[in-house]
Amino acid sequence: MDKIKFGTDGWRAIIARDYTISNVVKISLATALWLTRKYKNPTAVIGYDCRFGGEMFMEATAKVLASKGIRVFVAERFVTTPMVSLGVVKLKAECGIIITASHNGAEYNGYKLRGDHGGPMFDKDLKDVENLISNDIEIDLELLNWNYLVEQGLINYIDLESIYLKDIRESFNLGNLSNSGMKFGFDAMYGSSQNIITKLMPGIFTMHCEVNPSFHGIKPEPLRKNLHELAEVVWNRKNIDCSLAVDGDGDRIAMLDKEAGFYDANHLLLLLIHYLAGYKKLTGKVVVSFSTTGKTEKICSHYNLEVVRTHVGFKDASKIMTEEQVLIAGEESGGISIGNTIPERDAIRAGLTIWQWLIESGKPLKELYNEVVQITGPFSFERANLDLNRNARNKVLDKCNNGEFDHFGRFIVDRFEVFDGFKFFFSDKEWLMIRSSGTEPVIRLYAEAETEAIAQEIIFSGIKAVVD
Repeated sequence: MDKIKFGTDGWRAIIARDYTISNVVKISLATALWLTRKYKNPTAVIGYDCRFGGEMFMEATAKVLASKGIRVFVAERFVTTPMVSLGVVKLKAECGIIITASHNGAEYNGYKLRGDHGGPMFDKDLKDVENLISNDIEIDLELLNWNYLVEQGLINYIDLESIYLKDIRESFNLGNLSNSGMKFGFDAMYGSSQNIITKLMPGIFTMHCEVNPSFHGIKPEPLRKNLHELAEVVWNRKNIDCSLAVDGDGDRIAMLDKEAGFYDANHLLLLLIHYLAGYKKLTGKVVVSFSTTGKTEKICSHYNLEVVRTHVGFKDASKIMTEEQVLIAGEESGGISIGNTIPERDAIRAGLTIWQWLIESGKPLKELYNEVVQITGPFSFERANLDLNRNARNKVLDKCNNGEFDHFGRFIVDRFEVFDGFKFFFSDKEWLMIRSSGTEPVIRLYAEAETEAIAQEIIFSGIKAVVD
């Protein structure tokens, strides 16, 4: 395989083809070397999600780090990414590692690194780890005895789920939520969040809260197209006021209400800005990725909040959250972080914040969203992926870079911006963005317009222009 590289959030590869024990060992050796060079007596927190082989890959990682004298805390059972990040902060560890491919399909697994701040490892440190990965160094795991490393205090079991649940219970009045009279629902998408909500809110309606490494053949990403079962239940039964859906490792969010409304991260980000700034009167910067809805600037102007645009992914946002006062940070792909918590995307925390607002306001989600639209104007956001080989992806990006796209169907390019991708504006209300994914071999297209029909037309026109 090519040299192992970290994308927007970790390294991901297909299990058994490139995601192997051998390659996990190589990354773990590099991580161990980086830790021992940068810190004196470092510690690390390691977790895994519900994917195939998660515990096996976690044990290989823990053995490698422990063999290099690094004290390791390993999760007792599958956990979410936010649990590992919170564990790093609570234990004052220098590094977190989560064996997960997040929202990718079941054939993938991955390796995410977290810094001592409790969020995605910063670019410089990631690059340093990446540069230490060597194909020449091997280690025989059979010579590393797990029980011996445990006896020596180098490997320690820890209940990351309980640490996380305690933190959530201290942050929310769960009794008010449970006794409000409102009916809530939760779809774990077979991911590692599956035990959390039932422990926080016993009796809540749940779906897909069991271990299924195949994810029932559906990518564990909370997109409209992946949530048909939840939508059918919520919209047909009409007795569930609001439902939360999260991805495979608990850091991406979507919500549905009984009025047939689907709310992706773009909608939820605007809703949370409206809640935190408008209802709670809180202040701070709003940090969003380049691909996130342009309505962010509209609502932030209304509340006199500064907007900072970052690269896709959460590393830049996480760094800003450690340095400045941030009200909220988010990205269109589903990740949202509330500013007074650790600098990590957390779907459960974001979802509970919305539910808390529903209780406090006594209003349904649709009514609260209508308040947002009164400020921003209506909009629809669409996204599509194109599976293309590397040469084809490079040709598309070269065309973008060379200014070869001056129209997409009937949509004439008025101006464009180049940052983390290419954003083509047709008006102040309509745009198309093209970029190469940092986690999958695909070209991503994003579109925004006033209506769903126009946004979809922009996407289809973009796809036709790219593949022609």
